[in-house]
Amino acid sequence: MIKPTLLFTALIFSSQAFCEYRVYQYYVRTKIQNITNVPAEVVTSTLNPVAYIAYHGGNEAVEVNLLRSWQCMGNTSKLPVCTISEGKELNEVPSLGAPQ
Repeated sequence: MIKPTLLFTALIFSSQAFCEYRVYQYYVRTKIQNITNVPAEVVTSTLNPVAYIAYHGGNEAVEVNLLRSWQCMGNTSKLPVCTISEGKELNEVPSLGAPQ
């Protein structure tokens, strides 16, 4: 059984916790040929490259090129996604998964 003092201490320190998350900026182009021509666009997302491609139909549906990535620092609760000027730019480029 958890002691009440331990539970109280954990609750006090959990309110002081801060979350950070990574933001990705992609150049996205659809591979599906439709009647209308869909232009490529720059997209900002918190989904990592593999998750973004999978969520949007896989390698057969979209072509995704990672432009840059940054981390939103500090207490990010209930705030919109930070801009690159507000975050810390990351230099390493994660893998986009399967080769295209």
